[in-house]
Amino acid sequence: MTPFYTRLRDMFSIGYGQKIFLLATLPLVIAVFLISIVVTTQSTQLAEREIQALETQLIATKRAELKNYLSIARTAVVNTYGRAAPDDDAAKLAVTQQLSSMLYGQDGYFFVFDYDGNNLVAPRQTDLIGRNWLGLTDVNGTAITDDLIRIARTGGGYHSFVWTKPSTGEQASMIAYVNGFQDWRWVIGTGIFIDDVLENVAVSRAEVQARITRTSYYIVAITIAALMGVFLTGMVLNIRERRLADVKLKELTQRIIDTQEEERGRVARELHDGISQMLVGVRYALELTRRKSGAGDHASLDRGIDGLSQTIQEVRRISRDLRPGVLDDLGLGPALQALTDDFRNRTGIATSFETVVFRNRLDQDARIALYRIAQEALTNIERHAQATQVRMSLKGHRSGAMLRITDNGVGMTWPPSNRGPTHGLGLRNMQERIEQLGGNLRITTSRSAPTGTTIEAQVPLTHLLNPQKDTA
Repeated sequence: MTPFYTRLRDMFSIGYGQKIFLLATLPLVIAVFLISIVVTTQSTQLAEREIQALETQLIATKRAELKNYLSIARTAVVNTYGRAAPDDDAAKLAVTQQLSSMLYGQDGYFFVFDYDGNNLVAPRQTDLIGRNWLGLTDVNGTAITDDLIRIARTGGGYHSFVWTKPSTGEQASMIAYVNGFQDWRWVIGTGIFIDDVLENVAVSRAEVQARITRTSYYIVAITIAALMGVFLTGMVLNIRERRLADVKLKELTQRIIDTQEEERGRVARELHDGISQMLVGVRYALELTRRKSGAGDHASLDRGIDGLSQTIQEVRRISRDLRPGVLDDLGLGPALQALTDDFRNRTGIATSFETVVFRNRLDQDARIALYRIAQEALTNIERHAQATQVRMSLKGHRSGAMLRITDNGVGMTWPPSNRGPTHGLGLRNMQERIEQLGGNLRITTSRSAPTGTTIEAQVPLTHLLNPQKDTA
């Protein structure tokens, strides 16, 4: 697989916790999304039906009002119209004058057309009077005069179109109701503007849309709150599980360290009390044999005795490294002094040790941990640092006990990289030991300056015992 596809796979790969979160939240998000769509659709349809019903009701009210207005006008002129002949010009003039004077509201008036399309009455728009308006249409192309004549010929009715409001001069929707004076071949009617109705409908539609939008916001807010609840609950559970896992891991690590120290002590005792004593017995027997054999060539026997002596010293060193008896008998200071002395004698590196008298005030866990850290640090210096000088100090202060180890070597990389399965294992063991005590491990190093590496291990005051009283 190419590096590009590897990076792409790593980019889109998700962990176990993210999978759990997606499984918990994805159905919720999908359900809320579908509910939002259903609620919005149903609310919009219901609101639209209500708005249409409101518009129909308002327009029906306007139509009834128009019919009443025209009925009043017909009642006012019915006597004159009923007594006049079809060609009675005086009666026609009287009727037009009477209708012209009948105004109502801000824009209400009565108009009259003859069946030929000539306007006879238009009191609020006098420029229409005396002119023929056949073929007149509004801005939408709706026929006006022709349809009004047709409706009047068939007995009367309603017609809707766009007309100019006399009060403002603006175009607005109008509903007209017309009736016919068949003897005179007249169209008599009146109209009312419904822009207020349309405005009310638009306001209602805007309010409904605003309510739907608010409902959508509420749904989104509830969804976000639910997701945050799921996220926070998962985070709390995750933190709790992590804490429990950390506690169990620390307990397991402590048990492993305790078991390791017990095993080291057992092996050290076996080496010191068993194998070392047997090797000493063998060396004594060889020396006794050499003395009894008198003068002669004892070169091979001497080499065997010398090799056996070195083996005894190595066994004792291994036993001491596994579990130094001076650590349990005399305390940490003498144990570290013996460790540095042995390190100096074995490696030839100038090593100094400085301490204060603790009088065994460190508890057993702290003594073992600091000794192992010092032991591991000296091992790393011997193998990797190429140092010529090492300084070790053990002191106490207000925060606890501090072990500091400094060398003038080539430095190191910290934190250690994961180049191999065992790289930095000793440093990790140091860190785990000091973390079990609740302390701090600080490592400073430099490759450019000749300061080498400094390791500081601090043990808190909780691991310091009360001073022991001297007894006579």
